[in-house]
Amino acid sequence: MAHKNGQTNEGNIRRIKWALFLTCSFMVVEVVGGIISGSLALLADAAHMLTDTAALSLAWFAYYISSKPPDSRRSYGYHRFQVLAALLNGITLLAIVGWITFEAIRRLQEPIAIMGQTMLIVATLGLVVNIVSYLILHGGDMRNLNMRGAALHVLGDMLGSAGAIVAAVVILLTGFTPIDPILSIFIAALILGSAWDLVKKAAHILLEGSPEWLNIDSLKAELTKEIPDVENIHHIHAWSLTPEKTMITMHANLKCEADHIKALVEMKLCLKEKFGITHSTIQIEQELCSDKDD
Repeated sequence: MAHKNGQTNEGNIRRIKWALFLTCSFMVVEVVGGIISGSLALLADAAHMLTDTAALSLAWFAYYISSKPPDSRRSYGYHRFQVLAALLNGITLLAIVGWITFEAIRRLQEPIAIMGQTMLIVATLGLVVNIVSYLILHGGDMRNLNMRGAALHVLGDMLGSAGAIVAAVVILLTGFTPIDPILSIFIAALILGSAWDLVKKAAHILLEGSPEWLNIDSLKAELTKEIPDVENIHHIHAWSLTPEKTMITMHANLKCEADHIKALVEMKLCLKEKFGITHSTIQIEQELCSDKDD
């Protein structure tokens, strides 16, 4: 399992490096194109690409840090660095949304001339780059919060480039320049959705929230049904080290004649096979629970 996870991480890192190279390179092109053409939509998309570059850089660095082994001060290792990176990426995206919205409102009040042809060329190239980057990332492990966050960033960019293309075509055909800041606000809304989702997921993990997919009542029912020696399960605490690594502790009340070792092995096997939980700590009891309700 560790070898498989290591191979998965190496594949994710390669994908992130390629996407980072493509995104960072074209971000420079888009900034220059946005300044020359006067397009806020291009500058807004370039700002989103800047956050993508930061997100991909943090994701790569998080993989590097999380690969370090546990030590005496961090017994779980450094896996949570990936979640911290995702939280920082989300907060940065929210700040970018504020800037784009403010600038779009200002442009609506004080319109400027926009070079539609330059805008169209740059936005079309950007769409191609974003599609390639998204396909590269989407081929990775989407259970990983870093990969999901990075793919969401690039998906937002892809839609942003499409919006800039629409704005350029409208400007070339009609001369209606307010379409540029209007679509910029639309791009900001796209970024807001992915940013808020990223912040929520990262914060939920950092606050030791139970995995969203885990139903505690179903887990109790499954354990008592599959292992006859188990009378009841209580004091369950489940949390995620990362989205792929679920941890759980619980108390199990066994029948008087039960074989403790056999029941413990069966419970751990059930947790692994039925719920994909490989790290569990189970306190065996045959009398009343000595702990108070928590």
